[in-house]
Amino acid sequence: MMHAYPTPIASAAASANPEPPASAQSARPMFRTLLVANRGEIACRVIKTARAMGLRTVAVYSDADANARFVKLADEAWHLGPAPAAESYLRADRILEVAHASGAEAIHPGYGFLSENEDFAAACEAAGIAFVGPPASAIAAMGSKSAAKALMEKARVPLVPGYHGDEQAPDFLQAQADAIGYPVLIKASAGGGGKGMRIVEKSADFEAALASCQREARASFGDDKVLIEKYLTRPRHVEIQVFADQYGDCVYLFERDCSVQRRHQKVLEEAPAPHLPAETRRAMGEAAVAAARAVGYVGAGTVEFIMDVDSGRFYFMEMNTRLQVEHPVTEMITGQDLVAWQLKVAAGQPLPLTQQQLAIHGHSIEARIYAEDPDKGFLPATGTLLHLRPPAESDQVRVDTGVLQGDSISPFYDPMIAKLIVWGETREAALQQMDAALAAYEVVGVTTNLRFLRRIVANADFASGNVDTGLIARHQDSLLPPPVAPGAEELALFALAEALASGPDTPEAAASLAGWRLNGPARRRFLFRQGEHSHTVVLCGTPGALTLEVDGQTLQATARLEGTRLTAVIDGHRRNAAWVRHGSQRVLFAEGERWLVEHVDPYAFSEAGSHGEAHLRAPMPGRVVALMAEPGQRVARGAPLLILEAMKMEHTIAAPADGVVKALYFAPGEQVSDGDELVDFEAA
Repeated sequence: MMHAYPTPIASAAASANPEPPASAQSARPMFRTLLVANRGEIACRVIKTARAMGLRTVAVYSDADANARFVKLADEAWHLGPAPAAESYLRADRILEVAHASGAEAIHPGYGFLSENEDFAAACEAAGIAFVGPPASAIAAMGSKSAAKALMEKARVPLVPGYHGDEQAPDFLQAQADAIGYPVLIKASAGGGGKGMRIVEKSADFEAALASCQREARASFGDDKVLIEKYLTRPRHVEIQVFADQYGDCVYLFERDCSVQRRHQKVLEEAPAPHLPAETRRAMGEAAVAAARAVGYVGAGTVEFIMDVDSGRFYFMEMNTRLQVEHPVTEMITGQDLVAWQLKVAAGQPLPLTQQQLAIHGHSIEARIYAEDPDKGFLPATGTLLHLRPPAESDQVRVDTGVLQGDSISPFYDPMIAKLIVWGETREAALQQMDAALAAYEVVGVTTNLRFLRRIVANADFASGNVDTGLIARHQDSLLPPPVAPGAEELALFALAEALASGPDTPEAAASLAGWRLNGPARRRFLFRQGEHSHTVVLCGTPGALTLEVDGQTLQATARLEGTRLTAVIDGHRRNAAWVRHGSQRVLFAEGERWLVEHVDPYAFSEAGSHGEAHLRAPMPGRVVALMAEPGQRVARGAPLLILEAMKMEHTIAAPADGVVKALYFAPGEQVSDGDELVDFEAA
């Protein structure tokens, strides 16, 4: 479904807030053709608004995205190059070639890739193509966190105590950290998205954390310069959406609370921020506008603040000179289409509304749905989306996605599946909407964080608005419990679906469910395995009476399977579920829960190789960036052995026990595939 933008609440806002009177500037013509220099979800998002405004759209794509959803949505699409971003989406020269060849008058960079690249913005201007973003000078001013903080200090925007200078010698940086006082936060000066950031609790840990941070910064941004700041122990992350035009007008479209984070990456965002006093909202908005004016800003931008929970004081962190991933929550509470605003401003038109005409309506929450495994340290997951069923969209539920069922999540890009956005009249209503929408989301083929997200929404602190950036770490045990074991009814549903799966119209399926045979009642045994636990279900019956024996319990049932939708009545309890199979795996969705089991076919021959725990394998495709041990070295449990970089994030392969490193199979710089043996390890 193609969601309409802006959201339906915009009609109420529009009636209360009429458009400003027409002027020579507002009469400036809109572009006819827009090139979207991005991929995935954000490319789809931009294309939708552009098409709604009557613009012709041009997509660009890599080898990995040749059949992607955004390519199909655009009016035309041009090939850029191989899958790695450096050979495709970061090829500014090639993108400009396509812009000229396709007749594009403007380029929307989305977020990530070239969206905050000052050279690309300048190249667009030099080529006579409108860059849908701020001028190169503003990107340059805010692109360096240290330089930006110097500018903010002059503009009297509050700053966190720290070091933002050019001297980058490790000993000097450690001395600065010691002087600031621990804990401190090391941040890549050119960074964002949680990459190149480390919290350091004590001086002894600083050297290793700095080295890791700089490696990650070089890999992600090509610049290993860092800054050091005092780390607030109970901070909130609150950001302000600003918008400026070419005529000196600048407004703020209120705040978003992005405090629910994991490894400095946002997980849930909401607007407005819970329990934020009106005077604080106004002060933050005015400070954000001052920050934008200080650099001659034009277009959409986000000024990020860190707020001390205890004192309520807020401090400038950085300005993102682009549209944010979480911009939909602002759209939902204001009724404004921020992409449409971007296009109008880039075309030389004035801001659609003044500050006095903007108002907050209701509450909105966004959840980022990722292909990742929370039970394995949130390692990114890759694979094919064998079954994908998002919740139905409505005035209260919006799904921004770049994938369809059958698409693949590749190791080359961010593993986001979708952004799920909900709206309610109150925060409590929005929380209910989010819980229901997460419960209805079905994904099979890759591991996801859906269950984890639902537990956050149900968390008492989050539900009450008692949020800070430590919420996930503080509640990790309750947010990451062991997998839910299927009960007797769920196992019965697995067996009923298995029996029906051959097709309800075939004699085999009919006999399996009715239990009819020439010689009387039939019995069919099913074996399901979850982890180390096995469950046996015996299905038997005679015409009109179906019985299941489940782990010692006896149940009576009837059932019907249509595609993946299973309807069953078990001991008078009607159950509606979805059932999906892939190889030997079976997945069941019911009442907002998800169960995964292995169906063991007693007649199938299986020969699986096994490896001892001494062989440490790559948990995902990636590149070895550092060896932390040597063959023959004796190490303690948990000691780092090797650092693997995947999707621009570092992952440490640690010793599973006290023991000896027997061999290391890859050198720094070498690529590894999922499952490759990395270390031969012998436990003591």
